Amino acid sequence: MTAADLAPQAVALLDGYEVVYAGKTPTEDDIVALCRQHDPVAIIVRYSKVGAAAMDAAPSLKVISKHGSGTDTIDKAAAQARGIAVLAAAGANAAAVAEQSAALLLACAKSVVLLDGRMREGHWDKSTHKSVELAGKTLGLIGLGAIGRRVARIAASMDMRVIGFDPYSKDLPADIASVDLPTIWRESDAISLHCPLTEENRGMVNADTLSQCKKGVIIVNTARGGLVDEQALLQAVRDGQVRTAGLDSFATEPMRAGHPFQAEPRIILSPHIGGVTREAYVKMGVGAVENALAVLRQQAAHA
Repeated sequence: MTAADLAPQAVALLDGYEVVYAGKTPTEDDIVALCRQHDPVAIIVRYSKVGAAAMDAAPSLKVISKHGSGTDTIDKAAAQARGIAVLAAAGANAAAVAEQSAALLLACAKSVVLLDGRMREGHWDKSTHKSVELAGKTLGLIGLGAIGRRVARIAASMDMRVIGFDPYSKDLPADIASVDLPTIWRESDAISLHCPLTEENRGMVNADTLSQCKKGVIIVNTARGGLVDEQALLQAVRDGQVRTAGLDSFATEPMRAGHPFQAEPRIILSPHIGGVTREAYVKMGVGAVENALAVLRQQAAHA
């Protein structure tokens, strides 16, 4: 377990297995060393990366199971080459992440953090401040899996028009209009990211795509930091092309002290906790363990 803990409900499913915890902030080297020492049959991934070196250090390894939905921290090509299954607890944190996305969207539109800070400094901006009304505006969603669809329902309940791009998503509900990416950039008043990170979409929010957006667009990212060119986003916020951004994931995590985002009041930050609720913690843990056990049982049955 590449973390210091696992929900008790998940641990209970592992009766008969020894569970080894890598600690709160394991490095790749830590994980390789633990694999070499314990030769696990399964790895449940929360933090850090699991690459070819860890796999080679664990000759008995049969499955790598993600404690969540994003598997970009696992070298899937290396796993496939070694016959190791890679699974994710898809949908287990969908409600939590969708709620965080909506919270960041509203915080951006209503200047929640900025006005809180102003009031604590003794200001009363009622006569001068204008927030954004989301009703009637267009929300562009990139990624229409379980999380994106939940965000769409929340947005529709606020009388927003919802458009979405996802080449793999089928049977969309009626409140999402399927469009291409150029339409997302061109027509959206706010854009929210809900897709996995791949080499094809890395840096998809960049100077070029942001320049195609409406002036004053809101950007929300609760997916993966690598989807955003951070320098380009910062410049677009400073130029006013982007009104505000609400970010829960970053190119480098944890964020280092002195990151330029920390000095920009129109970028709202949260430490990649969109999927971290008490409820999601249990659902992700149980889902990850059930996925791992399913593979181990299947392999045992064919042994």
